[in-house]
Amino acid sequence: MAKFKKDGKKETPAISTASLPDIVFMLLFFFMVSTTMREVSLMVANAMPQANETVKLEKKSLVSNIYVGKPTDSYQGAYGTEPRIQLNDKFATVGELQAFIVSERDARKEEDRNSITNNLKIDRNVTMGIITDIKQELRKANSLRVNYGSTKRPTK
Repeated sequence: MAKFKKDGKKETPAISTASLPDIVFMLLFFFMVSTTMREVSLMVANAMPQANETVKLEKKSLVSNIYVGKPTDSYQGAYGTEPRIQLNDKFATVGELQAFIVSERDARKEEDRNSITNNLKIDRNVTMGIITDIKQELRKANSLRVNYGSTKRPTK
């Protein structure tokens, strides 16, 4: 019979790192494709009311958000504490709402222009007067699809 000999001097082979750059780039591309960046930084308080029966909007690319609420602490020195309208990343008045709607329509494809939904994200402490003014301006701009944003009420 043959004699088996254990050599304690053999080293384990080094791990090949040739495929490491490929793995790193695959992960990089995955996170670049799947990550969405926040489009708007909120400048108003936005504690939306809760609702039982909420429905998600179908195409988020056809949604135009209008935020209404009291300015946050960092903006209260310049804008006061009265409820303000935020369109994208700037404060606006009710009179500027029509120009915003026109610019949102122009930014979309022609076949999607009639399908734009205005999503009103309104703080629960805002009075109805400013909301009525916003709805009147939306009617003047012939933008009649309006959605009221809310958070889902936790089930008991």
